[in-house]
Parts: sequence; C-alpha cells; structure tokens
Amino acid sequence: MENKHFLLITCPFQGHLNPMLQLAKNLRQAGAARVTFATTVHGLTQIKTFPSLDGLYFASFSDGFDDGIKHTTNSQDMLSELKRAGSQTLTELIMTFSKNCHPVSFLIYTLILPWAADVARYMSIPSAFLYIQSATSLALCHHFFNRHGGVYDLYNSSENKPPSSIQVPGLPPFETEDIPSFLLPNGPHSSLNPVFQHHIQVLEQEPSPWVLLNSFDCLEEEVIAAIGNRSLIPIGPLIPFALLDKNHQSDTSCGCDLFQKSTEYIQWLNSKPKTSVIYISFGSVVVLQKNQMEEMLLGLIGTCRPFLWIIRSSDNKDTEFEEMVREKVNKEKGLIVPWCSQMEVLAHESIGCYMMHCGWNSTMESLVAGIPVVGLPQFADQTINAKMIEEVWGNGVRARVNEVGIVEAEEIRRCLEVVIGSGEKGQEIRSNAKKWSGLALDAVKDGGSSHNNLKAFLENVTTSAKMINGVFDGGAENKTKDATKPNENSKNSSHFSSRESARDIQIQQVLN
Repeated sequence: MENKHFLLITCPFQGHLNPMLQLAKNLRQAGAARVTFATTVHGLTQIKTFPSLDGLYFASFSDGFDDGIKHTTNSQDMLSELKRAGSQTLTELIMTFSKNCHPVSFLIYTLILPWAADVARYMSIPSAFLYIQSATSLALCHHFFNRHGGVYDLYNSSENKPPSSIQVPGLPPFETEDIPSFLLPNGPHSSLNPVFQHHIQVLEQEPSPWVLLNSFDCLEEEVIAAIGNRSLIPIGPLIPFALLDKNHQSDTSCGCDLFQKSTEYIQWLNSKPKTSVIYISFGSVVVLQKNQMEEMLLGLIGTCRPFLWIIRSSDNKDTEFEEMVREKVNKEKGLIVPWCSQMEVLAHESIGCYMMHCGWNSTMESLVAGIPVVGLPQFADQTINAKMIEEVWGNGVRARVNEVGIVEAEEIRRCLEVVIGSGEKGQEIRSNAKKWSGLALDAVKDGGSSHNNLKAFLENVTTSAKMINGVFDGGAENKTKDATKPNENSKNSSHFSSRESARDIQIQQVLN
C-alpha cells in the first residue's frame, strides 16, 4: 500500500459524499499512501467543512456547469453533459497527477458516474464501483438490465405484460410499487434508466469486477450470494463510529455538510429525557408538499412527545408553515432547525424514534445507532428500503399513503405510537434495532466481516496480476492528452474551478 494513490470520485449529493468520504478515511487508515477525494467543481465549493487527515486531498472534475447554473431543465441533457465534461476533465486530472509525480493507482467511482470506469480502463487504471445503495437495490438493477434475461424490456413494451412481482432469493416479493423509480421505463426518474443500464454493462464487461457495498454481510447475506458471479465486497456501514463506540475515537468527523448546521439542537436535546424525542429528517434532496408537512405536524402533535424536525431553509420559502408551527407548538415541545449533524443526533440518548424518507445513507445510520424507524419513502430506492425495514429487518414500520398519495396525520400518529409505545410490537421493533446496531458495530471492528473484507480487497489490489502487468506503474503517463478528444474551447474544461478564493487555492495544492 506504500506509494499507492487512490482517486475517489462522486457526485455532490449528501448521500453520495458521506459514504465516499468515509471510504477515503478508511483507505488512509488502512495504509494507502495518498487518497484524493474529487467531486464536481461547483459541488466542491458547496462543502462547508473539510475533514483534516494527513494524506487525504481534495480535487474536482467538471459536470459542464461549473458556476452551478443549469442552462437546461432536461435531465437527459444534463446527464449527457456530465458524461462529456466529466470524462474529459477526469482524464486531464489523472494525467496532471502523473505529471506531478502522483500517478493514480486505483479509481473508485459511485452512482451516476459509470463513464468513469470507461476512462479508467482506457487509461490502464484498475477501478471499483462503490454502490452506495443496498445490495437488494443492486440485485433488482441487475435483474432489470443484465444481458441474459433482464426484464427491463418487459416493462417497456406495450405487447408484453410485465411480471406482477419480482422475487429475490431470501426476500419477500417486490411489487411494482416497491421497485426503485429509476428502473421503471415509465417512472418519474426514467431519465436514469440508461445510467443504471450502463453501470451493469460496465460490470459485465469486466472479467472480475470489483463492487464495494455500503452494507455488511449478515444484513444482506442471501441477496449478495444470489447476485452470483460479481465480486461483491460488503465494507459497510461507511459511517464514523466515534460517537457510538469509544474504541473508534480516532475517527470523530461526521462526513461533510452541504448545508450550514444549526448550533442550538444539542442543548435542546440535552434537556429531554432518554428515548423521548422523535427526530424527523428527509435528507438533502426530498421536498415535501405543504399539505404533507401539515399532516406530519398534526400527527406529531397528536403523540404529545417532543420532536426535532429538520426543514432545510431552501424547502421553507413559505413562512406560513413556520407561523403555523409557532402557533401550535412551543419550542420546548418541538424544535425546527435547517440542518444538523445527523449521526450526532442519532447517537444522542434522548432520541427514541426516527421518521424519515428511507434513503440508504439514513437507513444505515439508523441501523448503526439502533434507532427504530417510521418510514415515509418518496422515490428512488427508498421504497425497497422501507420494505426491508418493515418486513425483513423488523426495525421499523412504513406509513401508508391515502388515495391521493398523502400520509395522513392519524396514520403518522399511529405509526409513531407503534414504534415508541409500550406495546409488544414496539418492544420487538426496538429490540431488533438494538440487535442490528450491535451487528453493524461488530462488522467494522478489527476482525469484523467488513473490516476483513476491506483488508482482503486491498491485499488483492496490491498483489493482483494487474499490478504485475505494470498497471500501477503509471499507465496514464503513456496516454496523450487527446485521449478523449477534449473540446479546447470549452470554458468548463478545467478540472479546477476558476475562482481564486483561499479555499480553491488550498484545494489546488493537492497537485503540488
């Protein structure tokens, strides 16, 4: 691992940045000489704080919109531009590292960036795919898009009737409404169909693809085995454990934030009894309708329990809702803040329940913290995560929508009472939550399954035939700059932002 340089690239979404950043820290702690964490030019400027770790550096690539202004609302056009500009500037970034005596030894990419594997292959650099959703999600993705029997065309045909459900070994059947919205050809996120198909094609092109999973063996063991000949390597949960386990005090940073954190919530939580607070957050992307938020508020009030609710300032442009909250709830009973350190909150002894959207990062964080869940999934993989929470892992319940797609106040109150009440079902859910917390911590400890999987992966990287063939000797140095035929007139072609702020200058020093 001495002299090995890992380049990790990700899109600038909170649920993408945090697990990839944790992997970057894990690689450094495992002995990688140099780790460079890269996201888009504009995305890098949005990160509020950067973790400080010797040997960890930051860089950027272009998505074609370096000023953050999208000149189109067409998703396909934006994805095409991301692929064009990203491929070009990633190639330039790799070559610049080589020229500055820091050749990239290994590339790790994540969702929405399958073209990064194509760039790596052309540059003679081995790569791995960090799948930041569940193994169950990957199994469904493979079921839809694999070359031998993929069912995508059945859902995309007017002549063939699609199957009523999909069966994954060891799991309950997945109905159409459970399937991730980015897989369905007529779904609200069908523009991502080609991207996920490209991901599967990349894995099928490789004789021995490496897929790193933000999961752990005993959580999805049967699913991982069912996917078959793919080299799936569970290395999760990719979460800092210092707030939960005193033996992990060397890693105290909680990812990176795209939003400014509030400063008042910890003092407020300190004033509450143990396991009394309902924590509500729907992540960094979901925007709830106003009538849904009103129903949630009424349901929360109906429990007569204190709550901490994260409502991003960008979601709350209508001050009418804030005024309604002030009228109905005093600050002692309910606190609304624009952002927080989620692991810090979930690790707090006052938290008794987490009402959420069931994004995978939040799902893993709730598992690690041992906090029971009420799920209100909105889109993407959130539906299958909610199904797994309720029907497989048993650490929470899923709230049901009415005929117009809204979860009503009474349903919210009912679900919360089930999870945190004194009934037998609530006791079972809380017991399961604690069980999974212990198993998650065991997985990442020295000698745990995920710890050993990462160690074996790195040993494989170091001793593989690819290294013997000289791939790690700086294969990118032998490629010319016209490898991807970059458009020299593109104002977004540079992998570094044109802004000359102090932070940009500091980031550019990674190449020195």
